[in-house]
Amino acid sequence: MTTPEPSPEAPSLEDRLRRLKFRAWHRGTREADYMIGCFFDVHHANWGEAEIAWYEKLLDEEDVDILAWALGTLSVPDEYAGPLMDAFRKLDYVEIPH
Repeated sequence: MTTPEPSPEAPSLEDRLRRLKFRAWHRGTREADYMIGCFFDVHHANWGEAEIAWYEKLLDEEDVDILAWALGTLSVPDEYAGPLMDAFRKLDYVEIPH
């Protein structure tokens, strides 16, 4: 009889946030990096499990869709609607260096 391998531990909150920061700032276009990355930088300190899970799921979406939801050119799917998307759509968190 073989002993089952131990299951890997779930990543810590710190590890999840570190991964999210990297994913938020490495989207592939400068516009997406600033919009998605700045949102993370400004808001993540106040997030709990639900907000982190929402953001993790959001980052699985295509950048063109995320940007369109933020700019209001595409309807926000129900799964992303709510206070976080409302804050995301304000765009008051974007700081573009000169």
